[in-house]
Amino acid sequence: MRPVLIKVLLAVVMSLPLPALAEIAVPDGPKAGTVARKEGLEAWERMFAVVSHPRCANCHVGPSDRPMWSGESYGRTRPHGMNIRAGESRIGAETLPCATCHIGENSDVAHSAPAVADDWRLAPVEANWFGQSAQTICNQLRDPELNGDRHYTEIAEHLGHDVILHWAWDPGGTREPAPGTLEAHIEDILIWGAAGMPCPE
Repeated sequence: MRPVLIKVLLAVVMSLPLPALAEIAVPDGPKAGTVARKEGLEAWERMFAVVSHPRCANCHVGPSDRPMWSGESYGRTRPHGMNIRAGESRIGAETLPCATCHIGENSDVAHSAPAVADDWRLAPVEANWFGQSAQTICNQLRDPELNGDRHYTEIAEHLGHDVILHWAWDPGGTREPAPGTLEAHIEDILIWGAAGMPCPE
């Protein structure tokens, strides 16, 4: 597909109206430099349990445009069925838009596709988490070139307002949710950041 056509399709999809999205208030958190490294590393361990969990990592596939199916509810780990490709657009604009199936909200219908009131999509290429180590993901999250040029407080705010991320804790069906709660994960990001964003060695 030609790059110009991809850009046009992306512009159209991104201009579609969305319902009002729920936001989570992000607390101020501790001030930078007021949290010990040990406490920051403990917060990182809890963060890693979330970001490496299938509810997050399955769509954080780096350069690949194939989302993954992994976790207990999927049986064996494998690429998304039906040869689904998200393409360079990360939303399937070049082939079949992710929102063709992942549309609206979670349904009680057995085997229905997970959904949120937002555009379903893969994470940016730079956010390559699937199968990566705690050290690798930690270094990605603290590198402005790989985290969307975000300060740690902006990472927490991103979690607060990006509703597709909220789905990880309310995935519907028999899918196992991410560990803990969204609010606890945001708090851990703020603790980790205030400790200087330490990474395991």
